[in-house]
Amino acid sequence: MREKLTKSDVQKIEEEIEYRKLVVRKEAIEAVKEARAHGDLSENFEYHAAKKDKNKNESRIRYLERMLKTAEIVTDSSREDEVGINNTVTVYFEEDEEEQVFRLVTSIRGNSMKHLISTESPMGKAILGHKVGDRVAVQVNDTYCYYIVIQKIENTTEDREDAIRQY
Repeated sequence: MREKLTKSDVQKIEEEIEYRKLVVRKEAIEAVKEARAHGDLSENFEYHAAKKDKNKNESRIRYLERMLKTAEIVTDSSREDEVGINNTVTVYFEEDEEEQVFRLVTSIRGNSMKHLISTESPMGKAILGHKVGDRVAVQVNDTYCYYIVIQKIENTTEDREDAIRQY
């Protein structure tokens, strides 16, 4: 597994674990008890749904705890003129002749629909450590790559709204 996590990622994971243990677990146990009281368990949909939700919560807790145990802690600080984690980067796609803005994040927060690009993605790997004006080849696979030019780098400090990916 060996996820690369920042201190902020670790804090978010710990908060989610605590919430799931103290709030969600309690609610799930109550839902199972309530559904069990409805009678015949073999045909009790509410009971089976409540058990499924309880097991899903326990599975998520184990997944997050295992992620923390095996994680590699990385720093989200970078030099002011270099692309690093949590930097907002404006890039120019030569092939499409268009500009796009992305924020480089760790893999557990990556979400291309919200322009959050993972450091493990082809583009994230390509631009990490580069500077404004650099022309970078993004290797998609063995036979295809495209070129981008880094036009602007902004240090983004707030990542509180970034969600940790679900499995």
